[in-house]
Amino acid sequence: MAKTKSREPREKQRGELNESIVKIKRCSAVVKGGRRFSFAAMIVVGDGKGKVGWGYGKANEVPPSVEKARKEGMRSMITVPMEGSTIPHVVKGRFGGSEVILVPASEGTGVIAGSAVRAVCEAAGIHNILTKSFGSNNPIPLVKATMAALQELRPKSEIERLRGVTLS
Repeated sequence: MAKTKSREPREKQRGELNESIVKIKRCSAVVKGGRRFSFAAMIVVGDGKGKVGWGYGKANEVPPSVEKARKEGMRSMITVPMEGSTIPHVVKGRFGGSEVILVPASEGTGVIAGSAVRAVCEAAGIHNILTKSFGSNNPIPLVKATMAALQELRPKSEIERLRGVTLS
């Protein structure tokens, strides 16, 4: 009976968080007996209410690498300031050879983005956004560039406080 009580919170946490697998890579090493394969997984985790994180895990099989990535994603979660179902202002993020521009959109626009950027936006709970990516289209640096852009977002109230003015 004690085991079922300890499992319930884990299942609730998994139920609350949205996970999406962005990329699973297979790597092979040639050894004496043939080839040895290992797998790397990149996952985006979010609660759909403004919190999102990403994780990268490596293992000899796919399920353990996905589980490692999910745990890392839960540890690396950030809070995204939102205005309704979009972001407060235009923001640009860079990582390596990838650059991402995120533009707020009006209600009903939807998520206009590629697969890697879309996974991050949907996990964060952003429903209306326009995006454009430049440079490398590798999903791993694209996710990192998107996360860098989301970290630069600030709500209007914080900007008003810092500048000492009232914005309309």
